[in-house]
Amino acid sequence: MRALLRSGSTRSSCAVLTCRKRAFSISSATTRKKTPEPAKYITRKSPSPSVNSFTRPGWKNSTASRSDSQNNNAAPNTRESGRSRQEANRTYAVFRNLALSCFDSLMKTSRSWEAKESEYKAFNINTKLDLDREIKLFRNSIERCCDLASENRALSKFDNPLFSSLRNAFVEGDARGLSDELIYAFQNFLMRSRFPKSIAATHRKIADFRFPYEWYPATRALQRTVHLHVGPTNSGKTYNALKALENAKTGIYAGPLRLLAHEVYSRFIAKGKPCALVTGEEQRIPEDEDNYFRSCTVEMTPLNYPVDVAVIDEIQMIGDSERGWAWTQAFLGVQAKEVHLCGEERTVELIQSLCATLGDKCVVTRYKRLSPLETMSQSLGNDWANLQKGDAVITFSRLGIHAIKKQIEESTGRRCAMVYGSLPPETRAQQASLFNDPDNDYDFLVASDAIGMGLNLEIKRVVFEQTHKRSKVGYRQISTSEVKQIGGRAGRYRTARQAANPGTESASNGEEGPPPPKTGQPGFVTALEEDDLEIIREAFGREPKPIKSAGIQPPPSVIERFSSYFPPNTPFSYILSRLRDIARTSPRFHLCYLGEMLSIADLIQPFPMSVYDRCVFLNAPVALREKKGAEVVQAFARCVSEMHGDLLDIPEIDLELLDEDPYFSSPAEYLRRLEFLHKTITLYLWLSYRYSGVFRSQNLAFHVKELVETRIDEQLAKVNLSFRQRRIALATMRKQASQSKRKIEKTLGEAISTQKPRHEISGEWEEEGHEEPLFEGTEELEPITRLDPNSRGNQRGNTRRINAGVD
Repeated sequence: MRALLRSGSTRSSCAVLTCRKRAFSISSATTRKKTPEPAKYITRKSPSPSVNSFTRPGWKNSTASRSDSQNNNAAPNTRESGRSRQEANRTYAVFRNLALSCFDSLMKTSRSWEAKESEYKAFNINTKLDLDREIKLFRNSIERCCDLASENRALSKFDNPLFSSLRNAFVEGDARGLSDELIYAFQNFLMRSRFPKSIAATHRKIADFRFPYEWYPATRALQRTVHLHVGPTNSGKTYNALKALENAKTGIYAGPLRLLAHEVYSRFIAKGKPCALVTGEEQRIPEDEDNYFRSCTVEMTPLNYPVDVAVIDEIQMIGDSERGWAWTQAFLGVQAKEVHLCGEERTVELIQSLCATLGDKCVVTRYKRLSPLETMSQSLGNDWANLQKGDAVITFSRLGIHAIKKQIEESTGRRCAMVYGSLPPETRAQQASLFNDPDNDYDFLVASDAIGMGLNLEIKRVVFEQTHKRSKVGYRQISTSEVKQIGGRAGRYRTARQAANPGTESASNGEEGPPPPKTGQPGFVTALEEDDLEIIREAFGREPKPIKSAGIQPPPSVIERFSSYFPPNTPFSYILSRLRDIARTSPRFHLCYLGEMLSIADLIQPFPMSVYDRCVFLNAPVALREKKGAEVVQAFARCVSEMHGDLLDIPEIDLELLDEDPYFSSPAEYLRRLEFLHKTITLYLWLSYRYSGVFRSQNLAFHVKELVETRIDEQLAKVNLSFRQRRIALATMRKQASQSKRKIEKTLGEAISTQKPRHEISGEWEEEGHEEPLFEGTEELEPITRLDPNSRGNQRGNTRRINAGVD
């Protein structure tokens, strides 16, 4: 395939620890039995009082805080049984042993002197003997922090910072998260005496992120009017915001998904308004036009382009734990006279507070739902035969969509359309039209959660096929906000078919607009299984918690300045972690979770690159969970370092896969490899817009991407997954999500776990267009053991028929 592409001939065709009851709980009144006083911290003697100025806040006072805690907060509860104390002792002992064994394993393998000699020298560790001494001292620190937690219940970041960070890392990321935190903590331990007090003070000044709106001085010079449109789904809030955008001379639309950006782009083009489509992986710029609208995904919002109106959709995502920074950046930085924010009621207090600080005028318009919505008392009873015309079945992966489509058509004998974000826009519109037309035999729709963010569909009832989706470290139950967002698509007031009729116009029911002449048809929400229906009913019975803070991420200029104070060859991941650790934020902002950024920083560390280039890679759509994901990231970093990145000259890109006959491969493994190749090409395209002089094979990459997508569609069309296999796979996901939830509640306590910002973005941010993944995980992929034999031999024709909605 690589040779054919060169010639151009193809152009024409975790290890999880199960803690005991009340383990690590803040509310647990358990203590260890008294043991002999352990040795105190052993630290290097310092030539000046500034020795510990670089340690974590509270670390140097840990010994003093111990005695204070004994007197004030850690008195044993004499009413507790001896059994509870023993359980607590065993739990802390298990965690101590886990942390020590994990640290020892790191020091013998990936973090050994032989593997990281140059890195250790950056920390002034010049011999293996020096390293061994520091390892021994740090092991004593781990033992001591566990002793403090056990004896005195010193669990907070202030009283016991090392234990707190290790414990939280383990809860959030299991053994992998604990390993990452141990690496950073050890690096911080090595750096404790490297900086004088004045430099440490400069670090803290750079890391003062209490006023992130000052990062955009040009925008602060404007007097903006912020229109906040809030309300439930199907209330007309986005429609009214887009009408304001259409009436402006210049403007920007920023949405969470490529799907939505493309919808707005198509809408403006159809009305004869010049418009550009700008996403991370694709850019369509109007030719011979100097003045045009821009429809983009939110992280691509232009901040140096003055416009009349900007619309930022789904503003509630500003509080997301991982990607909220993109909405904060767009809101604080967009240079628009009018900024229209569309989202949920829970954002009002935060946005009003920010506007008051910025000096922007804030106008809140509240909307009511235009059609009633009800949750049903019964599920489908695990039987697709109970589906009704107008039902939309929701699942979270493309594999699940195709499998369910086949199951429904086999069970009911009726046709089923498919809609999901990564479908080609023309195909997606055609499938939606087939479902919306009441005069054909397409009675049902299978869709991803992307429909919760838009798409006008005549859905009578939303049926959740599952209520759990994958996260970074496993599976999670979808949030209250996600359930309402998706379920609210039932009973649409104004659909695509109605909009096509002359004289039909959507109206708002906001404070400033007239009420609609009539309400739409009622919508219903249910689930395939009773267990999932109970989750849905609970979600609709409560309100999501108000968003208290907006996510931020320091800009590259801040990271560049901060890194300039560190010795050469200091690991970039340590610099990022240190910046996070000493950062100061106001109560209205939170630093977004670094997540895979630290892993990316370590992978690209060996390659000579500027700090700015390293920051670019931090937000790239990488696929580190794949077997060869790390190799691909390093290959692209090497290309940037060497300033050469032709597609055909990168051996880590598995183009040979397109030459293989899928008949001789395992269906699951072949799909997995196709998905990874697609992600690799997507990453190449993403980088090609940022390094056009390096990754010069953009047109060829688009061509290869088309070939891969066609092959994926062919394989999905042939997958034959039984209903029973599908239910077993989902039961496994549900079980893992439940175990993860129980572990967090036992370890941190329910109150703490619910106060943190959460990840609530539909789809997957690392996927192309931030849309649905090909498969949810190995649990969903493993049941695929055979293909439909009737599909082989006419693969391309089958794909065409599916895309056209004809089986």
